[in-house]
Amino acid sequence: MSVSTMPILIVDDYNTMIRILRNLLRQLGFTNIDEASDGRTALAKMQSKNYAFVISDWSMSSMSGIELLKQARANEKTADTPFVMLANDNEEGQAEQRAGASSYLVKPFTAQALKERLVPVIGAF
Repeated sequence: MSVSTMPILIVDDYNTMIRILRNLLRQLGFTNIDEASDGRTALAKMQSKNYAFVISDWSMSSMSGIELLKQARANEKTADTPFVMLANDNEEGQAEQRAGASSYLVKPFTAQALKERLVPVIGAF
């Protein structure tokens, strides 16, 4: 599957961050990008579509990225979906709570930094 057709889900409760991620992913060649503004919406989308990977914010209102990750891992259909968690500088030390994520990225970041985190998750592109 080429990166252009690979389905991706961005989960963030901050619309500006979704727009930034969408633009960075497009720069890297991804075009099949869905978005969710909260964990509940993300879980519903993950039930109806198989995503190549999910990029989720660590701290969101209503359902945190870690809670989303835990629920996704507990579900047979979504248990193996790769997750890239976005964290702020001050959240970087919470490694013990990050069990289960495929990769991490600290904000702010560049397209190149995003690509470096995605290669181990989905392979070279």
